[in-house]
Amino acid sequence: MNFADLRFWECLAVSLGFAAVVHLVFRRHPALRDGRFDRVFLLLLGLILLGMVSWISFVIHFVIAGLTYGIVRWGTARPASQGYWILVALVPLQFIPLAWYKYAGFIVHDLFGRPVSTATQTLIPAGISFYTFQLVGFAVDTLIRRNLVPGFFDFFNFAGFFPQIVAGPIERRDDLLPQIQSFRLKWSASDIDAGFRWMALGLFFKCALADTLAEHFRRAATSNAWLIWLANILFGLRIYYDFAGYSLIAIGIARCLGIRLSMNFLSPYCSTSPAEFWRRWHVTLSHWFRDYLYLPLGGSRTRLWALNIALVFLVSGLWHGAGWNFLLWGCLHAALIIIQRLARSIQISSPLGWLATLTAVLFSWLLFYETDSATLSLKLHTLITPSAYGVTAFREIFTVYGGGDLVALIGILGMSAATLAAEAWSLKKHNQPYACLTTPRALTFLVILTLLLAPGKNNGFIYFAF
Repeated sequence: MNFADLRFWECLAVSLGFAAVVHLVFRRHPALRDGRFDRVFLLLLGLILLGMVSWISFVIHFVIAGLTYGIVRWGTARPASQGYWILVALVPLQFIPLAWYKYAGFIVHDLFGRPVSTATQTLIPAGISFYTFQLVGFAVDTLIRRNLVPGFFDFFNFAGFFPQIVAGPIERRDDLLPQIQSFRLKWSASDIDAGFRWMALGLFFKCALADTLAEHFRRAATSNAWLIWLANILFGLRIYYDFAGYSLIAIGIARCLGIRLSMNFLSPYCSTSPAEFWRRWHVTLSHWFRDYLYLPLGGSRTRLWALNIALVFLVSGLWHGAGWNFLLWGCLHAALIIIQRLARSIQISSPLGWLATLTAVLFSWLLFYETDSATLSLKLHTLITPSAYGVTAFREIFTVYGGGDLVALIGILGMSAATLAAEAWSLKKHNQPYACLTTPRALTFLVILTLLLAPGKNNGFIYFAF
């Protein structure tokens, strides 16, 4: 769902208004009293909103979810000893659509050097990486732990809960399913208040910060180290505020409906080590890899712990995109984690750890956004060339960003820095990443800034492409 699109909010408002009228007029009907109407309504609303994204997204999601439900339901009726082998057959089937839409072109063109057909260049269905992982986790948790299979409507509401289906958070069975099974359309003043706070902060992150940062992002420079670093900083800030913004809006919408989703971001740019960064960045994906890949491989208990870490981050790189640059991005972060663990006896101050971590993460974003291998190679060479940091190169910034653009750039960077400082203060004073930004006074100011600074055009969320 594109939360930056007015049509989403119009459809949501009309649908919830319809449900409220039904509750008011038919409040004594048994289907309303026992919650059947509410769960059917939630499912239909999710399918309608997903269909508004694209018909292919709707079809692919329904096929993967239906396949998962059918095989898991059949599998739980088999002896427990067969659960592992049922998973061995099911998981590849769950991944086939993701592999086709996301990786077929890369495999055909980059690995085998063959021309890419139109079929393998089809746009990736929205949310396929997110709900595929969520459904794989559901299958593992149900078949291995022998949990009960939920009813049809409860399962499909779990698989396609509309606030989080397109870009997460990736929810676990034990966290989301019980809330879905007890779902009722009840309006709690405390939940609505908390939900609106998260939505307001998320819209500020997306519309005022991420979209404005995107307006100033320039990636053309290949021989000017200052401009490359500036692009890394702008992209790094943008992808954080864009993705965290989506997650916060999803948390807010769900909270208004009485459902609590997992926090997906915990102020990652306040981290003082690479390991801490990954405990704060895309938290639900990190937990998924930990529980379904890293720990089953043996985790840190085996002599091959470094290989396990490398494998996890290689898979993480491929999860984000089909390209050599994403593999390099995963390799770099694996190396940072391994080096940190090997050097854990060395103590460094928190400020120095924060600066080193932030520098490494911002550098890594070059490997993330630069998909052309030749251009990436040129930029990497520039960054290690001392002459590329000369005074003349620095002055070129004022040529690329002239007049009002430079003032706007300084303004948005200053506002981003102030927001990060507020996050750091929230962690220090309240041990919560966004406490200072969700007070009534702060949110009033942020809403005003959102209205003033949001670009006039509709910008999709970055992670819709993953």
